[in-house]
Amino acid sequence: MTDYVPPPVDRRLPTEEARDLMALVRELAEREIRPAAAEEEEAGRFPRALFTLLSESGLLSLPYADEFGGGGQPYEVYLQVLEELAAARLTVGLGVSVHTLACHALAGYGTKEQRAEYLPAMLGGGLLGAYCLSEPAAGSDAASLTTRATRSGDTWTLEGTKAWITHGGVADFYTVLARTGGNGAHGITAFLVPGDAEGLRPAKPERKMGMKGSPTAQLHFDGVRVPDSRRIGDEGQGFSIALSALDSGRLGIAACAIGVAQAALDEALAYTAGRRQFGRPIVDFQGLRFMLADMATQVEAGRSLYLAAARLRDAGAPFSKEAAMAKLFCTDAAMRVTTDAVQLLGGYGYTVDFPVERFMREAKVLQIVEGTNQIQRMVIARHLAGPESH
Repeated sequence: MTDYVPPPVDRRLPTEEARDLMALVRELAEREIRPAAAEEEEAGRFPRALFTLLSESGLLSLPYADEFGGGGQPYEVYLQVLEELAAARLTVGLGVSVHTLACHALAGYGTKEQRAEYLPAMLGGGLLGAYCLSEPAAGSDAASLTTRATRSGDTWTLEGTKAWITHGGVADFYTVLARTGGNGAHGITAFLVPGDAEGLRPAKPERKMGMKGSPTAQLHFDGVRVPDSRRIGDEGQGFSIALSALDSGRLGIAACAIGVAQAALDEALAYTAGRRQFGRPIVDFQGLRFMLADMATQVEAGRSLYLAAARLRDAGAPFSKEAAMAKLFCTDAAMRVTTDAVQLLGGYGYTVDFPVERFMREAKVLQIVEGTNQIQRMVIARHLAGPESH
């Protein structure tokens, strides 16, 4: 078709260190991730070796303090790294976001002794984490979860089933929310459960329309025994810990969505520059140029929105509403942009010979995970108008 290559994203990074980091990420993505992405996704292969490489490169610890092996980077930088990784392969970008989410409870609410014991290996020791909140009958209504932890002396016993767990069955550790008290949000406690705990059984991974290389599975807890030293925060504090993690996690999803959208836009630009019809490149036709302009505007608007929320977080300001807005807008934008990319490639866009059909399938799940976009609208409206009256 053409040798045209869309220019790289013009990122406004806050430090020279951040610029060097982004150059490293781009090089790693182009050399190690993007070339095999289509084949690996089609085969449904989980790239565990890539996550080990990312850990060794310091990319699984970026937003955490360097005291326990973190990268000490602001969210403004970390999210742009996620975007670059997701543009190369969503399984990798989303996987890093999920791992970061799984570390959040311990890093933010663990005791100094717990952080010293567990965080170094979690952040830079080659381990991979997962986050266990949802259940078969408790998705959007997470406060109704029924997985129970019962205490006997200094040991807790977990019973129940978690669902839709990214990295389910392959993670080295799980941050698990379980009921330790009565009904509702106040009876939930967080635990750090090792991946090889006796009685922890992963189900067969779900068969998904996209992200086939990222295992999503139920986890069955059949008498899993966890010492009280692995309880994170106070008894009954788990739900507030979970909500805190999800605010940050939603920004990760937003950044991944813009990564997928940017990849689709780049593919559409390259294709339309090289495809000729009626004696000229189809990128010359106004109808297609307007589509590309709208796609680029969606991508830039989404990037600006998630970065604005990240800067609030970095400044220690409230950002829950802005995180919900970013997750909502960016994932909806990714769905629109990837669908338009398929349209711009015509029949070729509908074939697996080009990656835009994969981008479209992957974008769909981002409107669902870590709070559906309907839930995001509820969160935003609650900030604007208060809770619904009953």
